Amino acid sequence: MTVTATAPRLAGTASGINNGHLGRWVPWALLAASIVVFLPVFLMLASISGEGLNIAGWLITAALVYLVLIFTISAIVEGRRKAVDRLVTGVVTAAFVVAMVPLVSVGWTVIELGVHRFDAMFFSSSMRNVVGEGGGVIHAVWGTLLITLAAAIISIPIGLMTAIYLVEYGRGRLARAITFLVDVMTGIPSIVAGLFAYALFALFFGAGVRLGFMGSIALAVLMIPVVVRSSEEMLRLVPNELREAAYALGVPKWLTIVKVVLPTAIAGITTGIMLSISRVIGETAPLLITAGFTDSLNLNLFDGRMQTLPVFVYSQYANQGIPPEAYWDRAWAAALTLILIVMLLNLLARLIAKIFAPKTGR
Repeated sequence: MTVTATAPRLAGTASGINNGHLGRWVPWALLAASIVVFLPVFLMLASISGEGLNIAGWLITAALVYLVLIFTISAIVEGRRKAVDRLVTGVVTAAFVVAMVPLVSVGWTVIELGVHRFDAMFFSSSMRNVVGEGGGVIHAVWGTLLITLAAAIISIPIGLMTAIYLVEYGRGRLARAITFLVDVMTGIPSIVAGLFAYALFALFFGAGVRLGFMGSIALAVLMIPVVVRSSEEMLRLVPNELREAAYALGVPKWLTIVKVVLPTAIAGITTGIMLSISRVIGETAPLLITAGFTDSLNLNLFDGRMQTLPVFVYSQYANQGIPPEAYWDRAWAAALTLILIVMLLNLLARLIAKIFAPKTGR
């Protein structure tokens, strides 16, 4: 009799814990209802004020009302614990959408305004002797690629070897001092890197010197701390068991780093390197000081000024001629070209990381 009396009590407790459940369509229905209900309200406000529809205010108000409704209804039907879970999920989703809005807006604007000048002339000619319409961006594309490539050649080995030292060898005051300096370099303004490169070369070549290689030095100063920090974090994620297994087989430490540690972390290291390249490829201020700008194609990093895409965009907007639309179109098309170059470099980096990453399957 005791067991029989206890069973219904346990079953009732279990049903109390469940406390109902909202269908999958309920959150979507509440969100749609919030959006639809407040649309006439904001349309009426827009007609009264004589201005356009305040889309941001409409969507934010609908989102806030949705969060209140989903929390209240879920608390009544499902319990407070599930209601808090739904509320936090809604807040996180809203934060993601808000973060994506400027990204999508910038991408759409650049594509819409920059696609008009995507033609053969734009990618096959420079701005030499061009006034008004016409011209191209080939000199800026080559300048961007060459200066960034030279900066990567300088900064990647230095940054990677510094990270290896800090993770595998660094101990004591020297390692702490290097870490501190790297953290300080991470936050320096880009204009300071440009001034440093200019002052360094002015000591040897005199004031007023402008070289593409000076721009590479300035960008390398900005890249090195990013490469160091990202590579250091990836190397620390490599399990110590892999190192100990190599040491147990008699493999020297340097060979363990080359054959075990680096291949294991190659995907993360490649991602960090691409982040550093993306960090500097769009810099304008240091390149204005060091590489300058020119309308002619120059492929020699050590002789004369070089044009880059960010500086080209700036110069087209700052020195508008007649008609101004031609300068705007070239600026937007150059910005779109820069975005596409960064996308291609990221795809190439992912391909390299996939090829050289250690294979886990048999």
